[in-house]
Amino acid sequence: MKPETDSRWFTELCEEGGSALSLQIREKLHDEKTGFQHIEIYSTTHFGILMVIDGFVMLTSLDNFLYHEMMSHPALFTHPDPKRVVIIGGGDCGTLREVLKHPGVEQVLQVEIDERVTRLSEEYFPDLCESNNDARAGFYFGDGIQWMKDAAAGSIDVIIVDSTDPIGPAAGLFSAAFYRDCHQVLGERGIIIQQSESPLLHYESIIQPMHKAMRDAGFSDSISLQFPQPCYPSGWWTSTLAGKEDIRRFRANDAQQKGFPTRYYNAAIHQGALAQPEFFLSD
Repeated sequence: MKPETDSRWFTELCEEGGSALSLQIREKLHDEKTGFQHIEIYSTTHFGILMVIDGFVMLTSLDNFLYHEMMSHPALFTHPDPKRVVIIGGGDCGTLREVLKHPGVEQVLQVEIDERVTRLSEEYFPDLCESNNDARAGFYFGDGIQWMKDAAAGSIDVIIVDSTDPIGPAAGLFSAAFYRDCHQVLGERGIIIQQSESPLLHYESIIQPMHKAMRDAGFSDSISLQFPQPCYPSGWWTSTLAGKEDIRRFRANDAQQKGFPTRYYNAAIHQGALAQPEFFLSD
């Protein structure tokens, strides 16, 4: 997955889908190899600022709101009273910002393995980091898998796994062992949500195994929510929600009267995302 040599374009190849995404660039703003990964930042002609990690598009200024809103609000409006939230990954801080829009949330800890992702986001995506100094926000730069192993049982209401693709440092975040640890750390009505790739390209390889692993770990219910994501392979993405109780119902009245701005998420979008394509239902 390497960019094209033509400096006017960044291209991510999606070999498993026989496709590619190209974004026209103005200039490269940053190039850095950390102890974990290769991070590049570009200015594009139409998608704003682009962050690339190990050759994969992570986010753009133009369309990141779709992902960040659907990684946060569905879980928070499904839990009856979320107060303690942990974000595993999420180094760009966009999900953190969305979580902190909920006034009932008392504490959010972001556990990101690579501090440089956050520091570069503060520089190049300052709007995503505007809540980093909120008194309720905490940061731990380390291994999210180990953090979950060490966390106290029943200490968290919502876990958000805002990770990269299931390769490299993120591979273990898609395992049954990790979900068992999450199940133990979550409270009685706890909920986990995790980015789960494209239903068009990764249904059998990632989404189906994720549901099985979550159920095997003890979660009684799971469902994959769908939303558009133009900068990711196929343009069709999911976040998979699992809980210890029924997660098909949510606090629709609270979502309708949420009292904070969003660009994509609302109660109707949440309800619509619960509808499942026929090929999801055939298994």
